[in-house]
Amino acid sequence: MKAMILAAGFGTRLFPLTIDRTKPAIPFLGKPLVGYVAEYLSGFGLKEIIVNVHHQPDSVVSALGDGSKFGVRIEYSREEPSILGTAGALDNVRALLESETFLVINGKIITDIDLSLAIAHHRRTNALATMVLLPNLKKERFTIVNCDDGRVVGFDGFPDPASNGNEPPLMFTGIQILEPAVLDYIPRGVYSDIVPAVYKPAIADGKRISAFVAAGRWYELSTIERYLEVSLAKLAPRSSFVGKGCTIAETAEIESSILWDDVIVGDRSRIYRSVIADGVNIPARFVYRDVAIVRAEMLDRAAEVPLKAPKGYIDGENYVVPLKFD
Repeated sequence: MKAMILAAGFGTRLFPLTIDRTKPAIPFLGKPLVGYVAEYLSGFGLKEIIVNVHHQPDSVVSALGDGSKFGVRIEYSREEPSILGTAGALDNVRALLESETFLVINGKIITDIDLSLAIAHHRRTNALATMVLLPNLKKERFTIVNCDDGRVVGFDGFPDPASNGNEPPLMFTGIQILEPAVLDYIPRGVYSDIVPAVYKPAIADGKRISAFVAAGRWYELSTIERYLEVSLAKLAPRSSFVGKGCTIAETAEIESSILWDDVIVGDRSRIYRSVIADGVNIPARFVYRDVAIVRAEMLDRAAEVPLKAPKGYIDGENYVVPLKFD
């Protein structure tokens, strides 16, 4: 079975960490995030991988290479000149997918969900597609997936955090198992997303879209705050991560933070619950808490600050973005 990793997005809410790379290519505890996804697939025997790229495509290609260091073989699908959406991405490689069941996964997640159980469920139910779901216990801002008797029957908006229902709503994990017949629903050569292009019309046609409600850990790294929280959760019991080539003064204090490569932290400086990107120099006696920092000169590489990006400020040679935790 082939698998496709969706890695073409812009990562605007992770800006400025994504100035010089796209979201799936950011480092996660010393390894590119999309590399974890490739290893995850390899662990379930999915070795033939397609990766779509659009924004900063070379950052993903550089991170993954031919896939051999992650136990897979990779083909790249470059979406040019425009991004194609989750369904359009499948249309772009339909010749590679039209012969057998295939799996699609988001390139920005960390999970230990058992794919073998999901695949077995898909085959047992003879579904056109299977969406891998999880209970949204915290009622976070993920689209509600409505199900009935093991079938997906529709989609709603975001859950109300104040609601007191007995059952938590179900949310999509970004993992789906698809039959080649889904390609019949996808228009040729245009932008399209999979829910409006495939799932809604297929449900209206009476096709079976199976709901596999999974168990396990699942993290989606869509914001800097979530990136830091997930990194620290995976890092425990250690409190911080320091990348390659860093120079940390003996009198400096670093707690609950993630340092990328080649970071310098000066005497008596304190870093708490922060993300410090490649090559940042923290001068002596500086104190940073709840921030993400990149070198200020990195902003010259960005045509503009994305509208959805968190706001930051210049502090000497650094660009600092305050983080907001719940």
